[in-house]
Amino acid sequence: MSRGIKERTERRKANRDKRPYAIARYIRIPNSKVKFVLDLIRGKNYEDAVNILKNLNKSASPVVLKVLNSAAANAENNLAMAKDNLFVAECYATNAPQMKRMMPRARGRADRILKRSCHITVRLDEIKVGQKNVNKAAGKTVAQKATTPATKTATAAKTTTKAAAVKTAAKAIPATQAEKPVADKPNTVKPLGTKAVATEKKTTTTKTTAAKKTATSTPKTTAAKKEAK
Repeated sequence: MSRGIKERTERRKANRDKRPYAIARYIRIPNSKVKFVLDLIRGKNYEDAVNILKNLNKSASPVVLKVLNSAAANAENNLAMAKDNLFVAECYATNAPQMKRMMPRARGRADRILKRSCHITVRLDEIKVGQKNVNKAAGKTVAQKATTPATKTATAAKTTTKAAAVKTAAKAIPATQAEKPVADKPNTVKPLGTKAVATEKKTTTTKTTAAKKTATSTPKTTAAKKEAK
């Protein structure tokens, strides 16, 4: 058992995160209020984070600033890191024990008051300048390759070949298959007022038919009246 415990402890030491950090424990501020401040400095340079915390009007900002300065001092004194090359790699706040208090209410009742606290952790890391330079150089080489004279000549050759192919295709088309101009269609627009004329004709025809019917029906009625007398 003792050998297994020693091996585990050695393995933990080997796999331990060696980045500089600082922890503030049992801070009498709720976890939810500290997270707003930590979200502003996460991923920022050390100097930018310090300036943000100094100008921030939050109750948690001075406490977070103390933790940040402590982590930077640990990095400078214990790991020989320069503060100019540091940035905030991780920062988080976890819940701590709560103090429970009571508030008397009406009819002998009582409400519970929870006075929350938290643990604040800030972990820094060093900016790797070499990797940034390598990435910049790679970007420059890619841009140079895109604008080399060889690529320019290749693109020009492609455009000329496309133009020649279009010209040959146009010559191969016979004259009979050429598109004929579309003849102008006759004007099929009806003159204004045709609807009104048509309606007038319909009304006149209906009037004439009604007059004929009345003319044929009147003599019959007169003859019937005479016979009745």
